[in-house]
Amino acid sequence: MKNKFFLFIIISLPLFSCVKTHQQENRITVTIEPQRYFASQLADTFFIVETMVPPGTSPETYDPSPVQLTGLDRSKAYFCIGYIGFEETWIDKLKANHRQVKFFDNSKGVSLIEIDAHAHEGHHHGKTDPHIWSSPREALTIAKNMYEALQEIDPGHAAIYTENYRQLTAQIKETDEKITDILKSSSRKAFVIYHPALSYFARDYGLVQYCIENDGKEPSPEHLKELVETVKNLQIGTIFVQQEFDRKNAEAIARETGCKLVGINPLTYDWNEEMIRIAQALADE
Repeated sequence: MKNKFFLFIIISLPLFSCVKTHQQENRITVTIEPQRYFASQLADTFFIVETMVPPGTSPETYDPSPVQLTGLDRSKAYFCIGYIGFEETWIDKLKANHRQVKFFDNSKGVSLIEIDAHAHEGHHHGKTDPHIWSSPREALTIAKNMYEALQEIDPGHAAIYTENYRQLTAQIKETDEKITDILKSSSRKAFVIYHPALSYFARDYGLVQYCIENDGKEPSPEHLKELVETVKNLQIGTIFVQQEFDRKNAEAIARETGCKLVGINPLTYDWNEEMIRIAQALADE
């Protein structure tokens, strides 16, 4: 029996050794896909950039898988977008359980939109609207925060990151200029959207965003009735819907008002193309 016991220990040692913490690799983890777009442009081939919230899922309510939680140890850094539901629930836990990972706040220095219980047609995210990536002008700040983080975690490639940062900021500014030019041709200055993902976009370009969602919940009949009246009175021509949310209320408003229904994805990796496409949809009313 004693010999069998020692044999078991010898055989098991390699298995126990596999339970140790992952070795860090050249990986960065971000919360959402637009961040991955910016980080990938900056990081070049020196880092693999992984997204915590998968495409097609809501960053307000997503819970990471056990594989994601254990795999985070491989990342050298985590880039937070700030204030979004996923991070409000999980970031403190991630920091506590992955102390070797450096966390950076991409929202540092952003001109934030503070909201109250009556803002955005009753929608309420807490105290701060989290959708900062919908603004090309705030995207410049996000890129700057990422660039400074890369300089800190990998100073050996500082010159390359500096050149990539120059190219990325030029691209973001070009996106801003294109959107400005597109919207000059539109006389309508308001739109309807299910979830208020374009708050900063609207602020940048002098637009008004009306939301179907009411305080983060399905709208009441009273809210829908008021929204239909607003659409008719202001002659709003576009209702945006996102793939993460039910379309039925947006479709009902479109039928009653004659608005066009446009599917958008502000959470896509192809950030610049989507921002321009959203502007074009408004200009084409």
